[in-house]
Amino acid sequence: MELDLFTLLPLAAAVFVFWKLRSVLGTRNGNERPPYDPYTDIKNKENAAEPGSNDNVVTLPNARGRSSEDQVSAAEARIAEIAGKDKDLKQGLTAIVSRDPSFDADQFLDGAKMAYEMIVTGFADGDKKALKGLLSREVFENFESVIDERAQNGERVQASFVGIEKTKFISAELVKEEAQLTIQFVSQMISATLNSDDEVVDGDLQEVAEIVDVWTFARPVKSRDPNWKLVATDA
Repeated sequence: MELDLFTLLPLAAAVFVFWKLRSVLGTRNGNERPPYDPYTDIKNKENAAEPGSNDNVVTLPNARGRSSEDQVSAAEARIAEIAGKDKDLKQGLTAIVSRDPSFDADQFLDGAKMAYEMIVTGFADGDKKALKGLLSREVFENFESVIDERAQNGERVQASFVGIEKTKFISAELVKEEAQLTIQFVSQMISATLNSDDEVVDGDLQEVAEIVDVWTFARPVKSRDPNWKLVATDA
């Protein structure tokens, strides 16, 4: 894990049906879809509906016409709902909002779900280009080594991402002006590893497996780069 980034996110060994995916995502290790940033996609849409524009874009409520104080106040109210009795989570989210009033927990979760699917499918497809822009250097190197080994063995992964059933914040922290957000994902996926003869050597092409992952994303709160990166994975 990169110490510059927050400690946030391997897929559980039992959930990913091919062992190599487990080795990176399912035990403790540790896009570019350039310039696409799933975390701020919604915010970009808010700014797209300028006067005179022909785009049929609906501005999200509470996004405009509010002072920074109003934004922080609204964000803190939502944080209280999200954190419930978890005082540490509430404190961490509040600290992040205090340094970055534009941070919106719900928008972040929406973007995190998109990033999660892109990373999981990118890893299964061996798409290094898609992965590189979404992962920290160390996490990318771990993923890359498994992708390369898979290719050397003449194996490939055939996978179908079914969907995400649930997401929730596990922890939030502000460390040296870096926001670290740990999210739990509960998802479903069909996956199998095939050899060069297209024989299934691991997994099941018919079985839907439930996957529970805890991933950590990080971003400097004052960075001009809006992208968050996956810096840690855990089961």
